[in-house]
Amino acid sequence: MPQFTEKQKAIQEKSRRIAEEVITPIREYYDRHETGEFPWEIVEALRDENLFGVYIPEEYGGYGGGITEMAIVTEELSRVCGGIALAFAATGLGAMPILLYGNEEQKKKYLSRVAKAESLAAFALTEPEAGSDAGGVRTRAVKDGDHYILNGTKQWITNGGEAKIYSLIAVTDPTRGPRGSSAFIVEDGTPGFSYGKKEDKMGIRGSATRELIFEDCRVPAENLLGREGLGFVVAMKTFDMSRPGVASQALGIAQGALDAAIKFAHEKTRAGKPIMANQGIEFMFADMATKIEAARALIYDIAAQVDAGEKNISKISAMAKAFASDVAMEVTSNIVEIFGGDGYDRRYPFEKMMRDAKITQIYEGTNQIQRVVIGTALIREAAKKK
Repeated sequence: MPQFTEKQKAIQEKSRRIAEEVITPIREYYDRHETGEFPWEIVEALRDENLFGVYIPEEYGGYGGGITEMAIVTEELSRVCGGIALAFAATGLGAMPILLYGNEEQKKKYLSRVAKAESLAAFALTEPEAGSDAGGVRTRAVKDGDHYILNGTKQWITNGGEAKIYSLIAVTDPTRGPRGSSAFIVEDGTPGFSYGKKEDKMGIRGSATRELIFEDCRVPAENLLGREGLGFVVAMKTFDMSRPGVASQALGIAQGALDAAIKFAHEKTRAGKPIMANQGIEFMFADMATKIEAARALIYDIAAQVDAGEKNISKISAMAKAFASDVAMEVTSNIVEIFGGDGYDRRYPFEKMMRDAKITQIYEGTNQIQRVVIGTALIREAAKKK
């Protein structure tokens, strides 16, 4: 287990209590509902404990922590529901570009709202033709006096339609390729900004995922993050910081599934004996637990490096995301298989956890993209040693 400070342990305890007492009774409802409701009662519970600001500096109304604190909350909430946890985690992703590249005025204006959970946030990069390929963005932003005019569509945006603050990547100079994109803050209610369909997903059904539509949307020039042409860098640096968060979501799903599975294996019998008495099953659980602990060690080591100011983190951040999400998918799939019909049955949480785990291998860059990032970094490191 990581060596948390007393303050970090307190955050962990608060998050675990909310997960067990508030999320557990409603997770099935939000997984199955067809009305598109959003779990605002969880937002309120997290707000009451001041958990939305754990990674935001104190001068902007936050707790003053970092990626470690963000990972702690995400892991604990995800142990119960990886979808509902995204109300918190995706807000962290949306706030990250402002934390990294916002000027003082932007940080005071927007981060204080996030820290107090007055507004959720979201990150808008993905488009119909641009997902893991962040350089394929087509949404345009054209300068018009003291505004930019945005036109385009963003897709698969977590917290879409519920967030009030959006960090968005758009093309300002199409002749420059990836270096021609820029980052903006766009607020809900801006004229020309509307929402498209709400996605009907396989997993993380307790999370809102929506299209964002921009039709001659006028965004104040003061909402530009950094400078023009910095959009691709903003996206990549944001992912470097946020991928340990996805990893902690995957970790929480895996740990929650294993905990529930071990309890069930003690209670459920086959041929007159508890399932847990089968040594083959025992070995499978042992392997799962070992891989989960390895993922936990990797995630919190990387989070500590980020919080200590380490700059060159792309490789290790990608490692955490890829490894933890692969572990989550392996663990949840094996648990469903171990319990057979019970594992596949919606009366039990195992099949939901498997569905929730899958997305962690896909978003914020597929795991194939993570391996490209890791491999490229290894090649560069080797070249420097020559």
